[in-house]
Amino acid sequence: IKLEMPTINLDGEVTVLATVPEVIEALESCAMTWQKLISTALEEQLKKVPQGNGPLAEIDLWRERNNTLSALTEQTKLPDVQKVLEILQEAESEHIGDLQIVLSDLRKCHVEALDNVKFLSTLERHLKNLTYGTGFNVVLDTIPSLMNALRMVWIISRHYNKDERMVPLMERIAWEISARVYKVVDLHTLFKEDRAAAKKKIAEAKSTLEQWKKCYFAVRAEIEASGREQHWEFDRKRLFEKTDYMTSVCQDLYDILQVIIEEFYNIFGPELKTVTGDPKRIDDLLRAVKGLTSPVEELAFDPFSIKSAHDWKLIMEEFKEEVSVENVKQIFVQNLKDPPLYKNHPPVAGAIYWSRSLFYRIKHTIIRFQEVEELLASERGKEVKQIYLQVAKRMKEYEDQKYNQWRDGTEQTLPLLLKNTLLTSSVTEEPVTTKKGVRFIVNFSPMLQEIIVETKYMEQLGFPVPEIARYVALQEDKYLRYTNGLENMLDRYHRLMGTLNEAETKLLDDHIQELWRVFKSGHRRLNWNSLGIGDFIVRCTQAIRKFESLVHQIHNNSEDISNKLLFIESTNLFKFPLSKNGDELPKAKEFFEYLKCERAKDVAHMVRKYTAISQLLIKVEGRVANTNSGKSPKLTSYYAYWENRIYQVLTQLIVKNLQAFNAAVLANVPLFQTEAILSVPEIILQPNASEIDKMTVQCIRDCVEVTKHFVRWMHGTCIECPPQHIKEDEVITFSFYSDVSQNPLIIEQAILITQNVHKLLASLSKYLNQWKRYHLLWKLDKGIVMERLAAEKPACITFDEELQFYMKVAQEVTQQPLIKDEQFIRLQLAPLAYTVQENARGWVISLGKLLNESAREELFSLQEEIQVGVFSSCC
Repeated sequence: IKLEMPTINLDGEVTVLATVPEVIEALESCAMTWQKLISTALEEQLKKVPQGNGPLAEIDLWRERNNTLSALTEQTKLPDVQKVLEILQEAESEHIGDLQIVLSDLRKCHVEALDNVKFLSTLERHLKNLTYGTGFNVVLDTIPSLMNALRMVWIISRHYNKDERMVPLMERIAWEISARVYKVVDLHTLFKEDRAAAKKKIAEAKSTLEQWKKCYFAVRAEIEASGREQHWEFDRKRLFEKTDYMTSVCQDLYDILQVIIEEFYNIFGPELKTVTGDPKRIDDLLRAVKGLTSPVEELAFDPFSIKSAHDWKLIMEEFKEEVSVENVKQIFVQNLKDPPLYKNHPPVAGAIYWSRSLFYRIKHTIIRFQEVEELLASERGKEVKQIYLQVAKRMKEYEDQKYNQWRDGTEQTLPLLLKNTLLTSSVTEEPVTTKKGVRFIVNFSPMLQEIIVETKYMEQLGFPVPEIARYVALQEDKYLRYTNGLENMLDRYHRLMGTLNEAETKLLDDHIQELWRVFKSGHRRLNWNSLGIGDFIVRCTQAIRKFESLVHQIHNNSEDISNKLLFIESTNLFKFPLSKNGDELPKAKEFFEYLKCERAKDVAHMVRKYTAISQLLIKVEGRVANTNSGKSPKLTSYYAYWENRIYQVLTQLIVKNLQAFNAAVLANVPLFQTEAILSVPEIILQPNASEIDKMTVQCIRDCVEVTKHFVRWMHGTCIECPPQHIKEDEVITFSFYSDVSQNPLIIEQAILITQNVHKLLASLSKYLNQWKRYHLLWKLDKGIVMERLAAEKPACITFDEELQFYMKVAQEVTQQPLIKDEQFIRLQLAPLAYTVQENARGWVISLGKLLNESAREELFSLQEEIQVGVFSSCC
């Protein structure tokens, strides 16, 4: 479109040309031509619509409009056109107003087109991916980015921020997405493809359609949450009606593939042919499965068109009904040999219930099928009905076969089961031992219980049952009462036997045998047809109650004995004295004497507890053997059991106490004190290390010899052995000492304590060696040293040095620690320090005395010299 320029000469001033009539007339004619041309161009552009249903067509429309209007706008900016407008404006021409209106419309339309092209161009890359992308994965990735880009256009654009612009654009995007799905999902070839690939294709198509709606609402929610942007309140029917319907069709197609792949082909495989042993029937089923999709593949209408929704619904109904019948058929074939049962259903009646439940499912399906006449009248409908009749016939044959087998088996086995004895045991012959492993079991066969349950369900199913089975089923409550009574009775017996140890089992051997004699009739004579089952349960319960009372009495006595043994085992044989005043601890001899005295008191208590055990065992003897001699043969093993327990307790007593004493030796907590003294020429402990060692050894020996107070019992009794006179003056008492003292653990612990005490005393002696640096104080003879020093007649400075040395020694000793704690001994160093100080002071005194004598001699000598000099002067 080109604006024609006026042929008249326009050279000159505008004001001058505006006064020339010929010029004005020519320019007004030109202005009317321009007005008509521009108006026509605008009308044509506004009438144009996008050439296509997709969003790219809309971009192309605006780009073409922008190009056209841009060319016109550029022409109106030419200098000649501007001068024409100025002249007509100056001349106040009546045509200038209409032309200015058209030019204003042109500028407005051009600005809109330019703005729209600019913003729609930001969408172009996404829209091309949407239109020409190689697969659904590209489309799925593009939709979120596209939706965010649409949001930016909505916010920034001056024209696409209104519903009348944005809704049509989005509608075109929805159409493009639908078109992509329509092109890819071809029902004529879909079911001929690889089933897994077809299933994947449908899943991706459905995801793409859902992604469109999902992303729209996600961005819509973000806009609302921002609180600053204008909300998206678009017509959802225009945006999603088509895609939502196509989503539902894709779901239907996916369900068809799912049924075919998962519920048929994966089941009717080689394994099922092997299990059923009828490969021909399985092949027939597979052919039937392939025929299920024929109606879908041969459609005469577009399934993705909303107009065909009713027709598509009928097709899916027909498919579902046919699948339901086929599904029931394949479930029946697959599970014939091992049908799934409802909870608490017996095997046979449960299998029949399962078969009938499948029958009712397909019967319900056929009834629904008949309600839609057009489905039943079709060829596929007739085929479904025929399949139903075949399956129903096979199910009836299956039920009859199961029932007949059960009836015949029940009539044969039930009389034999009722003749079983009430009880059986874990040994084949009559139990004659008292081993705890012997267990009695209620001999009520699970098969008998199963027959009772089967009978009830068979009658519910309408089958006639054998008379003997009906009679037993009517007695179910009685049998249940009997079995519960027997099981409770045996549980009580087994729990009671479980509380007995081996010694108690041997002790009660006669009573257990007596109890078993009561059980014997249920183990040998009585069966489930007998009339005396209730009386047998009562007799057994009474016998168990009597035996239980005896066991409780024995356990009470055992607990008393155990408490006394616990008292003995937990006795502390090393009770340490408390410190007297602060740092002052008992001396070594006092410490060990205290331990000995306290131990003697505790031993007296322990012996009294030990002596009382015999009386408790005699009490047990009275209850078990009806004697009180303390030497019943029936209790021989029981006496031995407790004597062994006493030995173990005494062994633990000594081991624990020695371990505790060893821990006290090693702990950094002093228990007694010893002194370090100077015994010229050595520094020693008082008492010395040898004496402390002997006291420790004796203390350990006394601890072990505690067991001498526990006198052994005579063999086969709980009576203490009397003292044995070997010689006139030699008496031997049999005690636990001889056995306990030889225990390796006790010997090892005793040696360990002795070694630890040796190490400690050696460490203390080593510590005292540092005091030997003062040994010259007591090693040298002061008299000889003083005589030698006097003979040398040293100067005063020598005396000063010697005095300073000994004074320094005396001062240094006062700064030494007077207490040394190491492990369980406190070493008192004060006596040693005092002795060293006294020796240093002795040297100071001796030196002072020598210095005094030397000074006096010098003084007297000087006095004599002075007197001689005076006398000589006088003469």
